[in-house]
Amino acid sequence: MPAGVHDPATPSGGNAYDRRVCADLPRIGWQVDEQTVPGDWPRPDAAARTALARILRESPDGSLVLLDGLVACAAPDVVVPEAVRLRLAVLVHLPLADETGLDPAEAAALDTAERRTLRAVPAVVATSDWAAARLVHHHGLDRRRVHVAAPGADPAPLAPAPGTAGDGSDASPRLLCVASVTPRKGQYELVEALSAVAELPWSCVCVGGLGQDPEYVSRLRALIAERGLGDRVRLAGPQAPGPELDAYYDNADLLVLASHAETYGMVVTEALARGVPVLATAVGGLPEAVGLAPDGSVPGALVPPADRPALTAALRHWIGDPGERRRSRAAAHGRRTALTGWDSTARGVAAALDRLREDSREAA
Repeated sequence: MPAGVHDPATPSGGNAYDRRVCADLPRIGWQVDEQTVPGDWPRPDAAARTALARILRESPDGSLVLLDGLVACAAPDVVVPEAVRLRLAVLVHLPLADETGLDPAEAAALDTAERRTLRAVPAVVATSDWAAARLVHHHGLDRRRVHVAAPGADPAPLAPAPGTAGDGSDASPRLLCVASVTPRKGQYELVEALSAVAELPWSCVCVGGLGQDPEYVSRLRALIAERGLGDRVRLAGPQAPGPELDAYYDNADLLVLASHAETYGMVVTEALARGVPVLATAVGGLPEAVGLAPDGSVPGALVPPADRPALTAALRHWIGDPGERRRSRAAAHGRRTALTGWDSTARGVAAALDRLREDSREAA
């Protein structure tokens, strides 16, 4: 089963998901042949399109092929003709037109390309119930062809309780944002909100790639300097999954995510797996990722997207109220026990592929 994916060397939730699925499917009986498609997706040049066409062309008739949506939906002219010969499934991490900062004409073109691809393939895998419903409604897809395989979360030790290291963090909470530094992730609005609560004690580290939108990064650095937050807000750059990224979670008291669009939000469950509460925007699949503790409490808080006053108020309440910090941490500990692992994700993808295989046999 060839799996066309974008560059696995770039730290991102989508790439982490792809790598885990490719690694875990063999453990439940699937044979996987992973293929990386080079190029600047979703804006491929001729060489990238040629590489994708070659991978598909060399796949035997009737092969089950799972394609990352960043690739498949950007090249319908390559993918759609192969849908007759191959059994294609497309894994959609984020609808292409949902990326913020796109020129309206480019967003419309990407949306049209995505619709053409998704309507042509017999199976689509989404990463949340919200994402599945949106794809069905927006692109007019048959709901029976759209499957959900939410990201899993690896078990992790609890992050140290605030103040246990003797660093005074109980009085000065440590905030963490894990996201590529792009307009969609909302770091600019986060810094604006933090500047409005500058009289309170806190520090914030932003972990994430800095190369996707250099102009946005420059604007963000300028805002940090303008608001006098250079010693309190740090852009740490990308960190590959592993000990270094784990250390940032372990040193955090609150994960903050001010995204404008998310289909799920893997960093949310990564934080909750360590008992770290979350303050996030109630957008897309983020509420699903945040979830509820067994007692029905929210392990943190959700605020409307692009609502700086609401984000400011939530930060002020959490930072300024030790009781709220303790409550949210207790709820995060409860939510931690209900998280599902990556085995469940792999089985969800496998179920979609099994259904595709059975449907193909019946059609034949």
